[in-house]
Amino acid sequence: MNAPGFLLVVTVAVLYSSGFYLLLQRSLMRVVFGILILGHAANLSLMLTDTAITLPPLLTGQDGQISDPLPQAMALTAIVITFGVTTFLLALAYRVWLGDDNDEVPADLEDRRIGRLTEPEDSS
Repeated sequence: MNAPGFLLVVTVAVLYSSGFYLLLQRSLMRVVFGILILGHAANLSLMLTDTAITLPPLLTGQDGQISDPLPQAMALTAIVITFGVTTFLLALAYRVWLGDDNDEVPADLEDRRIGRLTEPEDSS
């Protein structure tokens, strides 16, 4: 069994963590970049699940273990889905930017009300 290298596992972890960090930002462009990075992390982790990434027997001339096509098909599907979601988010960010020349998500009034309820009261 051929285990993936430690560097590849750390790379996937860094991509996932930075993608989730960008998703939690208020700027819509950072959210779009977070979705893109998460898509790349998902593709890389799908490719790491295939333990037999080898050349086809036609190129090597030898019989041996062939590569499983399922992770490759899943990665191709993930690429298409990421492209569609990215296109939608870019259109959404552009539409929000046209409204007020700012791509930052405004604060919700309900969030402000809940924030005031959880603030400690001054005992002056």
